[in-house]
Amino acid sequence: MEAFDMIKGEYDNALAEAAGWKAQRDEYESQLNHQIQELTAIRKALYELETQHTKRGQEQEAEIVRLRRENEMLRAAAASNGPMPTDIRGPDGYAPLAPPANGGGGDVGSSRSSYPPPPIQRPLSTGIDRRDSRSVPPQGSPTPLLSDLDPENVSRELKKEGSDWFAIWSPKVKKQLDVSLVHSLGHDTVVCCVKFSNDGKYLATGCNRTAQIYDTKTGAKTCVLLDESAPRTGDLYIRSICFSPDGKFLATGAEDRQIRVSWTTIWDIKQQRIRHLLQGHMQEIYSLDFSRDGRFLVSGSGDKSARVWDIEKGACIFDLRIEDFVHNEHGPIDAGITSVALSPDGKLVAAGSLDTMVRVWNVQTGQQVERLKGHKDSVYSVAFSPDGKSLVSGSLDRTLRVWDLAQTKRAVEHSPAGSKEVEKGLGTCASTLNGHKDYVLSVAISPDGRWVVSGSKDRSIEFWDILSGQAQFMLQGHKNSVISIDLARSGGLLASGSGDCHARIWSYGPP
Repeated sequence: MEAFDMIKGEYDNALAEAAGWKAQRDEYESQLNHQIQELTAIRKALYELETQHTKRGQEQEAEIVRLRRENEMLRAAAASNGPMPTDIRGPDGYAPLAPPANGGGGDVGSSRSSYPPPPIQRPLSTGIDRRDSRSVPPQGSPTPLLSDLDPENVSRELKKEGSDWFAIWSPKVKKQLDVSLVHSLGHDTVVCCVKFSNDGKYLATGCNRTAQIYDTKTGAKTCVLLDESAPRTGDLYIRSICFSPDGKFLATGAEDRQIRVSWTTIWDIKQQRIRHLLQGHMQEIYSLDFSRDGRFLVSGSGDKSARVWDIEKGACIFDLRIEDFVHNEHGPIDAGITSVALSPDGKLVAAGSLDTMVRVWNVQTGQQVERLKGHKDSVYSVAFSPDGKSLVSGSLDRTLRVWDLAQTKRAVEHSPAGSKEVEKGLGTCASTLNGHKDYVLSVAISPDGRWVVSGSKDRSIEFWDILSGQAQFMLQGHKNSVISIDLARSGGLLASGSGDCHARIWSYGPP
């Protein structure tokens, strides 16, 4: 009996001790949850302050441009004794499209078109004076730049004008491409991303809270995807969008760190539903790309990782992390990933990062095989050539770089089965493309591998010859930053998304 009482006493003591530990654990969890809530509130407040600051800066810049133009028109009217203009803005409320007198190309537009904060709020400092970076051409760039040319003084043979757009061809090279506007697609908010279906029949756009699908032939909106379970308060910009090769799926990456893969039966909108909700990233998702066989999806996030997902299982099979951070005198630089691209054969993943680097991984082993250094500022976009031997990157340093990955590709293909070691440093910079006056935000390569296309904060789109590095023509039509561009794999179509709340579909081809 005494033994039983002793055991019972020990049991009661153990029970009391466990209860004490549980109470302590509950207290710790409560404190942790409280701290998380405080951090979330602080982060939200900072985000709102940054958004307000960006919006006010754009409004001030637009007003400066408007006043400058009004002053010029008043002086011109006075000189010619003509009537004074009563309103120099267009009927849509935007300032005129022609470049301002100083050659700048800022984000001109009404307050409703404010560009949402990019992956970083404070670009990496590289000694560039950001107060007027657009007015200073990059060193080593050809003179004059296409963006420096005055459309009014360009010969008729080198210029094409539409109702609210124009294109200027380079006088240095033979004219090999023509361009025309096919559709202008208005949206309620900023268009953060655009992507064609593989067959070029549809265009998907991502903006605040919704993704739209358009028929590229008619311009008609065929589908609107909205996640009803998402929070209804605040902004939720869709940063990246991508069709599966068969056109049955549409992947969207948003600021809530989740990837939504929506089942989209284009011809039967009633069957739209979310098939998978891919979770795991710790920060916003900025870029997505499907493999050509449709089995895998790669995502890039501000959490310094690229993830490879199995679409059928909805599971992450590789977590490609950036471990080799770039350092300066202040310590490690943020290495958040802004853009990812899968090589056409699905064996390589390339990622552009805030720390100026372009990294390449072997998808089969998860090993990093390249660390391409050359840009002077954050890399915002990367794209593979159709043969997978070249990679193009666009940066906040206002340049594009073409990287030769032929030896890297060959080394990965011939590495022994199961081997994780591939010689690094085989990739080289083949050329640097100078011409934009502001951040290069998006790049693409034509299906024939001949042309590189870039979209910039200076509101322009440029076509470049990938072999010579020469600009073919510059296209100006948007009234705000060209945030995203895409070229249809079927050929002949270009899409652009902008802070002016419009997506545009253009046709290009031999003149």
